[in-house]
Amino acid sequence: MSRYDLAAAERDDDAGIAGLDRPEMLVLDIDGTLVAPGREITERVRCALVRAYQAGCHVVLATGRASFEVVELFQSTGLPRGLAVCSNGAVVASMPDGQILAQETFDARPVLDAVLEHVPAARVAVEIAGTGYLVTHQFPKDKLLGRQILAPLDGLCSGPVVRAVIRDPNQTSEDFRALTNKLRIRGASYAVGFEAWLDLGPLGVSKASGLEKVASMLATNLRYTLAIGDGHNDAEMLVWAGRGVAMGHAPEELKKIADDTTLGVAEDGAAQEIEKWFGCSSS
Repeated sequence: MSRYDLAAAERDDDAGIAGLDRPEMLVLDIDGTLVAPGREITERVRCALVRAYQAGCHVVLATGRASFEVVELFQSTGLPRGLAVCSNGAVVASMPDGQILAQETFDARPVLDAVLEHVPAARVAVEIAGTGYLVTHQFPKDKLLGRQILAPLDGLCSGPVVRAVIRDPNQTSEDFRALTNKLRIRGASYAVGFEAWLDLGPLGVSKASGLEKVASMLATNLRYTLAIGDGHNDAEMLVWAGRGVAMGHAPEELKKIADDTTLGVAEDGAAQEIEKWFGCSSS
């Protein structure tokens, strides 16, 4: 039984509110949880984060974004410092300086070859930790923040990477889920986004495994962790945490494994959950 299965079993046996007292660590996914797509963090969410921080709670962001993509967003939270689990768990970085504290890499080429055999027109990017991306084709600027350097596939896979991305505008997320189920990908962790977007990372790495490192750094027990997310790549994180909460617009399968559900991102659902523990704004 994995650490995450054990956490879930222990939580089910607990008579309390998911076995959680006031959180010592607050973990938030970014896109679709902390901020709505294409928008900035709202004042209500910002105030909730600051109240949690001022109460002594560690605020940690957990995202598929690269570490250098998180820096500006973290600065907008109003928090003086914190940690971020980036690249779906492969990178842990301090914020707001973006210093990489831990990272894991893998050889992406075998999995890329297997997937591209079925979607040969797809675009590929590999993340260079703390720097930018090598890409076979330019990605839309709102999809990959940071510097993009064109390179052939062989150039992308010349060494180990922390994350690889496959995107095909002509496919759907359902197409990609069907493909990953068909291929039964081995040798890498993977997550399909809300569109035809496939994130690949080191085997066994997830937001939960990255948070395991953070919890060790902060000497925080998982039972006192509150995690909030909305995507398939948040599943392990919500099970791992003492209390895992799904956003109101999250997929039904994510809601089923969560302890609770809050409002959607458009209704400041993350703030609603945080306020249960750290009070509401007086405004």
